[in-house]
Order: sequence, then C-alpha cells, then structure tokens
Amino acid sequence: MGIGLGPFNLGLACLTEPIDGLDGVFLDSKPDFEWHAGMFLDGAHLQTPFMSDLVTLADPTSPYSFLNYLKEKGRLYSFYIRENFYPLRVEYDDYCRWAAGKLGSVRFGTTVTEVTYEDERYVVRTERGETFRGRHLVLGTGTVPFVPQACRDLGGDFVHNSQYMHRKAELQSKKSITIVGSGQSAAEIYYELLAEIDSYGYQLNWVTRSPRFFPLEYTKLTLEMTSPDYIDYFRALPEETRYRLEKQQKGLFKGINSDLIDSIFDLLYQKNVTSGDRPVPTRLLTNSSLTSARYDADGGYTLGFHQDEQDKDFEIGTEGLLLATGYHYEPPAFLAPIRDRLLFDGHGRFDVARNYAVDVTGRGVFLQNAGVHTHSITSPDLGMGAYRNSYIIRELLGTEYYPVEKTIAFQEFSA
Repeated sequence: MGIGLGPFNLGLACLTEPIDGLDGVFLDSKPDFEWHAGMFLDGAHLQTPFMSDLVTLADPTSPYSFLNYLKEKGRLYSFYIRENFYPLRVEYDDYCRWAAGKLGSVRFGTTVTEVTYEDERYVVRTERGETFRGRHLVLGTGTVPFVPQACRDLGGDFVHNSQYMHRKAELQSKKSITIVGSGQSAAEIYYELLAEIDSYGYQLNWVTRSPRFFPLEYTKLTLEMTSPDYIDYFRALPEETRYRLEKQQKGLFKGINSDLIDSIFDLLYQKNVTSGDRPVPTRLLTNSSLTSARYDADGGYTLGFHQDEQDKDFEIGTEGLLLATGYHYEPPAFLAPIRDRLLFDGHGRFDVARNYAVDVTGRGVFLQNAGVHTHSITSPDLGMGAYRNSYIIRELLGTEYYPVEKTIAFQEFSA
C-alpha cells in the first residue's frame, strides 16, 4: 500500500503494475495528480534530464516512459529537434498525469485517516470508510512548505512560493514585494517579477541568508554523488557527521541554475541601461537572516534582518511578502497508532535503513524522499527515484525483478 502520490510513489505504481503476484494500491487525498503547480512559470524546466522520469532508469522498455508519453502525444520528433534534455516543468506534470491515468492501482480523492497493525498486516482506513490491508507500506506523502519561525502566526496575505502562480496577480498589485529565500524557486520568481517591473512599478527586493547566490553544482564528478556508491558511503557515516554534511551539501541540490544567475544579471544590466538616470527599483541582499516579522495595521510588513558578516541588524518595509523558503518533512498524523513500530534517530527523524525501511522489522514500512540525513542528496533527486523503487521492489519480492545497480561511480568515496 502506497500512501501519497508524488513522482516517487507514482513511479513505484508504474514499476509494480506488470509484476504478477504483487498487488498494490496507491492512495492520495488530492483529486488528481499535481506536482508543484504553483511554480509553473513560463519556460521553467526540470534540473534533471528526461531519463529521470518515472521508470526509465529501472526499465528502459517500460510503456510508462517519458519518451513513450511524447510518442503518444505526437511530440517525440519536436522534442528530438529541440535538442534539450530538460523537460518543461508543466510538461513533466502532464506526463505524470498521463501515466497515472493508465494505472488501475491509483486512487485519488482518498484521504487516509489512520494506519494500524493487526494480525501481522498494516490496516489503512480512509475518510470514506474504506479499509485496505497489506504486508507493506510505502510512505510517499512528500514534504510541506516551510515557514520560518519569524513568520508563523504572522497574519496578512504573505505567499509561500508553492502558491506563487496562483497569487502572482495579487502580489503584483502591491507597491513593494520582498522575496525571502534562496535557491532555484526564489531566482525564478525574482527573474519573472523583475522582467515585469516596468509594467507594475513595484519596488522589488530579494534577501537571502546565503553568503552569495550559489549556483547549483552540476559537474559530472559531483553528479556521481547521486549513486549507489555514495549512498553506501554516506549511510555508514556516524549520525552527527551525516547531519553536518546535510547542512554543507545544500548547494548540491538547492542551488540556482548558473544560466539563470547569468540571465538575472543580464536583465538587471539591460534595465539599468534603459532606465536613464533613475535606477531600477530593486535590491539584492545576501548574508541576511530573517529574525523578526510584523504585520502592520496599514497592511504591510516590517521585516527584521541580521547581516551575519557585519553583525548588524536592519529592517525592510514591504507590502508584499513572498517566502521562497523551501519544504520540510513532517511524519503524517495517521501514523500515530503504529509509531512504536517505526524507528527514529537521535534527532527525532526517521532512521531510514540502507534499504529505505523505517520499521522495526527492516522490511515492512518504506520511505520515499525525506531521507537527506541518511541517504544524502540522492533522497530528493528525481534521477534516483527509479533506483530506490527497484530496491524497494526487491525487498518486497525477495528477488531482484529490476536490476539494482551496485556501483556506477568512477571515484572512491571511502578510504
């Protein structure tokens, strides 16, 4: 039983569909598949190539591949001529919808309310009174928007980037907009709002606590860290070492596409050339951590920041506030009845085993994503989804249905 239908559990549904003797059901509360619809900016694309689809890296012959989707949609030659390995974000979402529509094992509009363990089976109950029983659970509920401490219970109409496209017009009606955060989402939103700044006349600020606007590190030897080899190495490190590395490695999967960084600079240059004596009303500030936030009676915000290198405090007033502060994982409340069967580490997070299990038996409950502290940058990486699912399927069956790579890296990570 899979709970949650993001790309990873949807990929598991596709890969288990042809396996005789393995019955699966995949449940999700949403009415249909949806993947970050609030970030469908024009031209926005994945940061991984099309081969990181739901199935190809496990089974290149699967009928649920991205290339087969293109063929059925009549766009295969256009994609070939385009000579760009990176699907558009809206296109990837449509591909996932296409795959979900072909599966008999997925059930949208089904909210799980409770999971119990009875007679050596996991029992899943839903809001509609349905009951499902099975030997295994695969948790794919994903992450939820992260709101910084300073902005919790803040009030007003601030926007998390997950809702950006739905509330873009509302933001652009403000006299000023401040983006807080770093990474690809913040950069994409800043670029789009900067491109349209002349039409709306707002003041646009982008503030990040990072020392600079870090590019996503995408060199090939670094990409070898998304490998079984690195998972083996990272998972075997002491817990405290893994947590330290988790903080240090954010630039490996949360950085900004270098082409976008250059495009932002070029757009700033262009707008300053054409603005005459009046500078473009925008500010970019680094090294600045959000320490406080106040919603004012006049409908604006007063944001307090600390410039870390200078050890100085300052404030910014803004009408519009957009938080590009990412996502974090919260164990679903429906797991409460089986909490004693689940394993947690010294920091209170799931202690994810090498085989992705999080339960006392080591093969009953598996976790998709949410394992950066145990499996490093491979956890959220779309390209490693098919590998993880091949691994989980091997654990479910006791035999290797899809070949599971043992080593692919040229470099050695351990002494």
